[in-house]
Amino acid sequence: MKCPFCNCADTQVVDSRVSEEGDTIRRRRRCTACDRRFTTYERVDLMMPAVVKRNGTRTDFNPAKLRSSMALALRKRPVSAPALDAAVVRIQERLLTSGKREVSSGHVGELVMAELRQLDQVAYVRFASVYRSFEDIREFVHTIDEFRAPDDEQP
Repeated sequence: MKCPFCNCADTQVVDSRVSEEGDTIRRRRRCTACDRRFTTYERVDLMMPAVVKRNGTRTDFNPAKLRSSMALALRKRPVSAPALDAAVVRIQERLLTSGKREVSSGHVGELVMAELRQLDQVAYVRFASVYRSFEDIREFVHTIDEFRAPDDEQP
């Protein structure tokens, strides 16, 4: 690590501490040339895949945008903020573990729908109506019938 004061490449680690969350390491360093001290932080740098939109443009994956669109579908529904946050984390983990450098916005939408289906049926239908661009009431009924089918098959 180069010293930010004299640019010397020879520095010593004086102290290392793991953050409370366990995702960052704080290191106190000392420059052997100018004897000044400075702090560095070490954390994992995960590369989320780029999102390819329907029109072909590419954007960085934005977890805040994902959370806000899911929160909009869940508005005034009995789903806690920690449950929503956990769903966002599960989507991020699935995207990271896919190993792909790019994913379609359609794939991200399907992951969101799968999570919303588990969290709240009304939110799922709300999101699906926008995501799939429902044209009429029959499409709503068809989506609602997807929930009824497993319940109707009781012996």
